[in-house]
Amino acid sequence: MHQEQPSRPLEVACPQCHKKVLWIEENRFRPFCCERCKLIDLGAWASESHRIAGEPAMDETEIDEMILRAERGQD
Repeated sequence: MHQEQPSRPLEVACPQCHKKVLWIEENRFRPFCCERCKLIDLGAWASESHRIAGEPAMDETEIDEMILRAERGQD
């Protein structure tokens, strides 16, 4: 009979520091290597250093105008 060997866990690079990390359930920070790298990445998104490419759907002025129209019932 052929026994299947357990598969090796996937190894990925931490998106922040590029350290090799095992993609396993026990790594609660995956895909990051640690909480520090996870928080640095979160901060970059919060400060808009990281962005998704493309034009924004609406700018602040358009949003304000849409809200005013809705409040006046001019939707």
